[in-house]
Amino acid sequence: MTAVAARELRDGAVVFVGIGLPNLACNLALRTHAPNLVLIYESGAVGAVPERLPVSIGDPALVTGSLMVCSMADVFQLFLQNGRIDIGFLGGAQIDRHGNINTTVIGPYGKPKVRLPGSGGAAEIAIHAHRILIVSKISPRTFPERVDFVTSPGQRVAQVITDKGIFERDANGELVLAALYPGVSVEEMRAGVGWELRSRPSLDCVEPPTPTDLRLMRDVLDPQRRYLKG
Repeated sequence: MTAVAARELRDGAVVFVGIGLPNLACNLALRTHAPNLVLIYESGAVGAVPERLPVSIGDPALVTGSLMVCSMADVFQLFLQNGRIDIGFLGGAQIDRHGNINTTVIGPYGKPKVRLPGSGGAAEIAIHAHRILIVSKISPRTFPERVDFVTSPGQRVAQVITDKGIFERDANGELVLAALYPGVSVEEMRAGVGWELRSRPSLDCVEPPTPTDLRLMRDVLDPQRRYLKG
């Protein structure tokens, strides 16, 4: 998932980065094909070039060498709401067939089974970034036909990168299967969602991570295995 997400980041793009695998993907892209990638973190670090993988959006490693450090309000008003963000990474507890994201509640809003952290900046990112990439492991629980609560609308979701394959939006705004990882079947992908998943006429096969990708991720970026398992 990290390698696939990194490939979606063109050199020079302005990316709103969160913590987790998207953070790892952005720093992998910086060290491979996109050295001029501009990373913006919610905490106010703009043009961050961390020498080590930051553990949170408030990590001091984001400040050293960055283009500027500003307030969170400035990040949202001057960059995000001004349309200056090319790509935003999002994830959620639930993602439905139209790319809507739920990070608010599981179950009815009035009497939820689980109350989740809420939107944070995700709702703003979802409507103001030019392209949205979602990174999430696939399961019927995570991918229901309809989310219990729409925290972030899915109109700008371009791709959903899972651990088995990739979804893209079709002309009707529905997520369809676009690519498979080596050794994964269409049936496995269909079993991981709560709706009748359709496929593009011709499915791509995702190239595995290169030896350089693996070395950077395992030995340089995440040797303590904060995000990686293998």
